[in-house]
Amino acid sequence: MQGWWQDLTDLVLPAECGGCGTPRTVLCDECRAALDGAVPRRVRPVPEPSGLPVVYAAAPYADEVRAALLAHKERGALALAGALGAALAGAVRAGLRDGLGDSPAGLRDGRTVRIVASWSGTAGGAGGSGPVLLVPVPSAPWAVRARGHDPVRRIARAAAAELRRAGAPARVVPVLRQRRAVADQSGLNARQRFANLAGALEVTAGGARLLAGGRVVLVDDLVTTGATLIEAARAVREAAGAEGAGETTTAVYRRAAWEGREERKTGPGEERAKWARNASGMAEVNGLAGPVRAAVVAAAPDSFEMNRN
Repeated sequence: MQGWWQDLTDLVLPAECGGCGTPRTVLCDECRAALDGAVPRRVRPVPEPSGLPVVYAAAPYADEVRAALLAHKERGALALAGALGAALAGAVRAGLRDGLGDSPAGLRDGRTVRIVASWSGTAGGAGGSGPVLLVPVPSAPWAVRARGHDPVRRIARAAAAELRRAGAPARVVPVLRQRRAVADQSGLNARQRFANLAGALEVTAGGARLLAGGRVVLVDDLVTTGATLIEAARAVREAAGAEGAGETTTAVYRRAAWEGREERKTGPGEERAKWARNASGMAEVNGLAGPVRAAVVAAAPDSFEMNRN
């Protein structure tokens, strides 16, 4: 009821800009330009954690963009979902178009050769194979109750609609859930965030089947340390591996050997299953139409720095 009432209030009462407070506009021209005027780019938190999927962001998390995200999330400015969703869709399209590092034999960090599926797309996001599946990072149940809405899922729905208008077969697949309680991340440092979220997410029963054949894009409003996206990606890859293990264990095992690991003979089922779980290309083989990727509305300004060794 609270979410419904907020929706109705946004329609009938004068709004103010979510970025700067200018009256009678949901988002003024200047703040809209700050949100979607920049070219979406790949981002890497500082320091870049291991296991982070490729992440694209629409804008730096500062000033007007920060204000708009907080207004939508914490103050129930639901009318901002459209603009935030359009920005998120831009980040998704950038990843679909660029597909950084996804060549048949791409070098990763100059050390490990990975064999991954192409994640290509046209400027409109319609290229590539399989539907674009936006998987929102789940909010804690207590946070949804307190806010009266799920901000990431709302933005994801707006982004999917924007992508469909551009010709991409996109839909929201909310298959992630918390398997245990987690603390509020806002007061935690990077080390504490990783510990807080480790093993906290899982894919719902039957969720892996909904992801089969699709280009999975984890979506969130913001990336800071990358802890949330790492845990979400782990849960999706694990579910995809479990779903396809019966038919693809041998394929994954062979691919792991190609990826710079020591060649081994086929051994007991337990050893082969261990290799299947640990193979970095697992998700690409076991039912998904490409590696798990991520897109966010905003990221810390320093995470946009690409020229780092």
